[in-house]
Amino acid sequence: MIKGSRSPSPTTAHAMKEGHRRLRPRLWDTDWLVLRGMRREIDRFAGIIATPGVLVLDFGCGTEPYAPLFTARGTQYTGADFGGVAEVDVDESGRLVDVSDGSFDVVVSFQVLEHVRDLDMYFGEIRRVLRPGGRLLLSTHGTWFYHPQPEDHRRWTRQGLTAELGAHGFELSECRAVVGPLAYSTILRMTMIAHVLRAVPIAGPAVAGGVTILANARARLEDAITPAGVAQDNACVYVTLSRKVPAWPS
Repeated sequence: MIKGSRSPSPTTAHAMKEGHRRLRPRLWDTDWLVLRGMRREIDRFAGIIATPGVLVLDFGCGTEPYAPLFTARGTQYTGADFGGVAEVDVDESGRLVDVSDGSFDVVVSFQVLEHVRDLDMYFGEIRRVLRPGGRLLLSTHGTWFYHPQPEDHRRWTRQGLTAELGAHGFELSECRAVVGPLAYSTILRMTMIAHVLRAVPIAGPAVAGGVTILANARARLEDAITPAGVAQDNACVYVTLSRKVPAWPS
């Protein structure tokens, strides 16, 4: 692996704040319950795969919000993204620049898959840079708002995501659901209401925050009473751990 040095970050203060919020969501955030659940599951998986000396690549890293969950366990964590803002650059085609085959023990990719146009390229690059038997920790949306960054192509069912991983040379070890449909319906309404309230001068943002806190409490209760089987097949987010299948055709 050839590893570039990290230049002073050109990311905006807003982007850095958003990365921090993903790791430590606030009760007045409309996606608090989803981010809270993601953090829990990613941390649980990190406890399984992140050990001292393990080489981790974050493919589509952004501001690397979950890096502390891995570096605290002694891993060597490397980010990869477009635009020369990460240690590893991703070119316009989606290829990882200057990364040799079999360079990493683990690839992580959080909330990237739904934005990928060419899945063959994406999964092919992950397989290429993983060592034999390497792990892929991936999260993506089952149900969520349309959010182009800059593109937004798809949502997944648990069955469909499992099949897609298998079709690209990965054997699913575990799939964890984050937030079921009952809570999501509350989150959907809350987000729309908060959006309208925040546009009201002076008192609007404060009122929106209060409404969001109350709605988050309701959504948390609704998620707690949702049967696990229902949530598993109708989740907002799926967090998956897979293993690279050996001798997969290129």
